[in-house]
Amino acid sequence: MRIGSGTGLARNLALCLPRASYRRTAILPLVSDQTSPAGPPAEISHLVRERVEARTRHDWTRADAIKAQIEAAGWRVVDRRGRSSVSQAAPASVEADGEIRYGTAAGVPSLLHEPATTAWTVAIVASETPDRVSRLLTALRTHAPAGTQVVIVANDPSDAQVAALPPDAEDRAPIGGLAPELLRTSARLGYAAALNIALHRASGELVLTTDGTAWPAGDAISPLAAALSDPAVAVAGGFGLYAADAREEPFRPQALNREPETAEDGALPAPTAVEGAWLAFRRSDYIELGPLDEHFVTNSWLDVWWSLRLRAGTEPEGWEVTEPSEADLAGDATDADEPAAPSPVDEAAAQPDFEFPEPRTAVRLDLPLEREVVGWPPDRSRLNRRNMYRVLDRFGRRMDLG
Repeated sequence: MRIGSGTGLARNLALCLPRASYRRTAILPLVSDQTSPAGPPAEISHLVRERVEARTRHDWTRADAIKAQIEAAGWRVVDRRGRSSVSQAAPASVEADGEIRYGTAAGVPSLLHEPATTAWTVAIVASETPDRVSRLLTALRTHAPAGTQVVIVANDPSDAQVAALPPDAEDRAPIGGLAPELLRTSARLGYAAALNIALHRASGELVLTTDGTAWPAGDAISPLAAALSDPAVAVAGGFGLYAADAREEPFRPQALNREPETAEDGALPAPTAVEGAWLAFRRSDYIELGPLDEHFVTNSWLDVWWSLRLRAGTEPEGWEVTEPSEADLAGDATDADEPAAPSPVDEAAAQPDFEFPEPRTAVRLDLPLEREVVGWPPDRSRLNRRNMYRVLDRFGRRMDLG
């Protein structure tokens, strides 16, 4: 399918929804928020401005010296299309109490270069909800198929979570005949970064990720293998997200719903994405298309991003993935700040075309799952809003993924 590469059209179209569908909600942030909403400290912001001025003057020696100063303070500098930004550098891996605690997936002894040795890997991030994690592990112990590998990442866990995961605890009892593997982080990482650590230890041919808000009441894993045996299927799970309609228009994350619209013949459409409460994919696809984007500090919208990444497959040469603008990432815009959609004709006129492979599909199965009451869409807290824009800027120009 051909599609133009305009950047502004998709963002603006994606925001043209009834305001009530994304009303701001006041919430208390979790202590697990890795990234401060305030951004970098004032001294780092000042250095970034100085470096931009030096680069404008083509004073590369000064610019390099400032970059080294910023990085020495624990921040990473990213230059892209005339803009500079900073993000906190990944923490180092350290040894504590006789174990390695990991700061990045790169430090984990990876199994991804080795052949799969089990049918399934279940990846779980445990931070500060021990009751939820215990409930999930207990259900898996009862219902997971034999030979299921479970990998738990204790992401700088709370004291209560630590107390639930010692080697002799019930939560560490075998599941599917195998003892769960536990990895610890050296600092509180973003959700995607922690999940990448778990996925580097995956030995299963197929992988299931779950955020703990759903748990099996029967075998909710084996049927996923049958769905993923079809090469046209990229992702399968227990809960689908559906495009609001079948019109040919750019992908809009806010237009996703949990309930599909029934076609005239009564048929239900395939979901656009699978919710992260119970999401399965092939290990080989993670190796080819991963890792997960570690800008996703919270888990909101990561399931949509990864579902679409799996469905889209290999992108054509020259296709440029845009980055959210500073205005997008500010996270404090009101509904009145949201721009009106420009003319699609004007936007598309000067844009090159790209030929995309036919997307693979997502599948939602009727599985024996219990679930907490979880709202949709995610609230508009700053970190979640950042995540939404990352989905939009990666896939918002795609006409074929709705």
